[in-house]
Amino acid sequence: MNIRLARVDDMMGMQAANLQNLPENYVMKFWIYHAMTWPQISYVAEDHKGRIVGYVLAKIEERNENENEPQPVHGHVNSISVLRSYRRLGLAKKLMILSQQAMKEIYKAEYVSLHVRKSNKAAIGLYRDTLGFEVAKVEKKYYGDGEDALSMRLELKDI
Repeated sequence: MNIRLARVDDMMGMQAANLQNLPENYVMKFWIYHAMTWPQISYVAEDHKGRIVGYVLAKIEERNENENEPQPVHGHVNSISVLRSYRRLGLAKKLMILSQQAMKEIYKAEYVSLHVRKSNKAAIGLYRDTLGFEVAKVEKKYYGDGEDALSMRLELKDI
């Protein structure tokens, strides 16, 4: 298993893993925009044949000077997925840690946020119990099917 920075030519494989595993899917333009804008914080896991078996797609939310109270620079995980046959190997944890470290070191992000379905107990366990995320709030009917999301956050000063 190899984990490395995602490249633009990985986007088709990342999108395929997304389509196979998750109900929230994105158009190719979205994937490419992230890869081109924040190339240092999205990662892929590939098998011995170079096939993408997992990924983390992330972005940086920068200060908006137009806001009354500007938000600190922070990262956001848009999507993470590992193919079923490659789960329970620690790949999601490794992908997340690499992305978080890059957010902190390269962009000086203060924290990282993400959304997770309230029903996704395995992902919640990874984020909360393994990685140290905390629930910041519940966002009612966040997903297209009406399911609530947990908005979770991890302070990066702690890593």
